[in-house]
Amino acid sequence: MSEFLSLAGQNLLSPIILSFVLGLLASLARSDLNIPEAVAKGMSIYLLFAIGFKGGASVASYGLDARLGFTLLAGVVLSALLPVIAFGLLQVMTKMSRLDAAAVAAHYGSISIVTFVAATSVLEGRGIPSEGYMVAVAAAMEAPAILSALWLISRGGGADSKGMDSTLMREIMLNGSIVLLVGAFAIGWITGEQGLKEISSFIVNPFKGVLCLFLLDMGLVAGRGLRGGGGILTRGVLAFGVVMPLVGSLFGLGAGLMLGLSSGGVALMMVLSASASYIAVPAAMRVALPEANPSLYLTLSLGVTFPFNLTIGIPLYVGIAMALTGG
Repeated sequence: MSEFLSLAGQNLLSPIILSFVLGLLASLARSDLNIPEAVAKGMSIYLLFAIGFKGGASVASYGLDARLGFTLLAGVVLSALLPVIAFGLLQVMTKMSRLDAAAVAAHYGSISIVTFVAATSVLEGRGIPSEGYMVAVAAAMEAPAILSALWLISRGGGADSKGMDSTLMREIMLNGSIVLLVGAFAIGWITGEQGLKEISSFIVNPFKGVLCLFLLDMGLVAGRGLRGGGGILTRGVLAFGVVMPLVGSLFGLGAGLMLGLSSGGVALMMVLSASASYIAVPAAMRVALPEANPSLYLTLSLGVTFPFNLTIGIPLYVGIAMALTGG
């Protein structure tokens, strides 16, 4: 418990978390503080490229082995399975329609790359090593959850979904965040440590500063969602936004332990399983389930689960992983 409290205290007082809190409070107070959309998009491009490149360079130095393949497979299975669990919880805990529940469930099978980046920063700050290929697992966990959501809708016999057509497949597979993350990973893998050394002054040194500004913007967005979400965020919905990441983290914990990952690797698997997408999946849901309520799934994933994971979830997952792996 003392280890968790220490980690939680350090995390809450880190520049990354405090930047998010600043944005959240400014938005709730209706400040005119604003990050231009073009700047926010530029920062997200930078973060995706940097984390993908560093992950690829780490794999180049680590090499390919069976554990990497099994970890990727585990990520895909978790991404497909977690929406089914989330859907069941939503049916019990809330009065959402089947359509909205499926759309929300898709977000909780996919991942939040910013939560992943924040977790890697916490691990690096405490000197806890992790497998570099976990960024590849993050990329692999983006799409399967969307397919699971469509399957859940099809089981209901409704006509709410557009079905798996070429437009939707293109939206899923060629989503900009997935393409950039996978592409940067490939570049880092091909160029290896030498490539990383050549551009380290660009993607290593400024990384945390850019992340702080990006989370400032995320705080502003989350605050706006919470201000306007009073009518849809019932007690059951709010409870789901906290319960589901905890449930997902347990599945990630089991997978990480079975795979024999390091303390950091287990923690990141828990983070990936506990986070909720607010970039790739919303874009796909606009095509796949256009009648679903975007205010509901965006506010829940970004306004409830995201801050929960940043403030409480990450130190909890790291503490559990270290306790169970002896890290």
